[in-house]
Amino acid sequence: METKRTIEIPNGVNVIIDNITVKVSGSLGELQRDIWYPRITLMKTGSEITLNTDVPRREQMAMLGTFESHLKNMITGVSKGYEYKMKIVYSHFPIQLKTEGKQVIIANFLGEKKARKANIMGNVKVTIKGDQVIINGLNKEEVGQTAANINIATKIRGFDPRVFQDGVYLVERSGR
Repeated sequence: METKRTIEIPNGVNVIIDNITVKVSGSLGELQRDIWYPRITLMKTGSEITLNTDVPRREQMAMLGTFESHLKNMITGVSKGYEYKMKIVYSHFPIQLKTEGKQVIIANFLGEKKARKANIMGNVKVTIKGDQVIINGLNKEEVGQTAANINIATKIRGFDPRVFQDGVYLVERSGR
């Protein structure tokens, strides 16, 4: 069983490992994350990051894969960034979206008087153009959670979703 995983660091990306803190910086910005699990070591040698465990048990091997994904996502985020596109769909009442600080305000959803709100996570930028909502950021988890917050805020309760298909839905993801 493979107890070691290596990740190539591309040109233009700098990785600093300080104890359990990993800082990844690139052309778009910098991300930082604490990565630690018992019996797993993390080392940078040249232009590679090596994840290693001395105990090849199921939970250590699963965490190796998780840490590898987190590091690859951080490298992609600082070099390319992540962009999610969502589409505003309505049939009778035109939905009005706007951003205010760290929230997306969803007004006139199904003709409701009170506006619904969705939180914008971390350093994510939300742009609204016509019937498109574009979400940009470096951290894949923050971009995805912001998209999920907007989608959940427009979830229809108490009506048949086959008839009332209004909402804001994820259409495209890029930056992988």
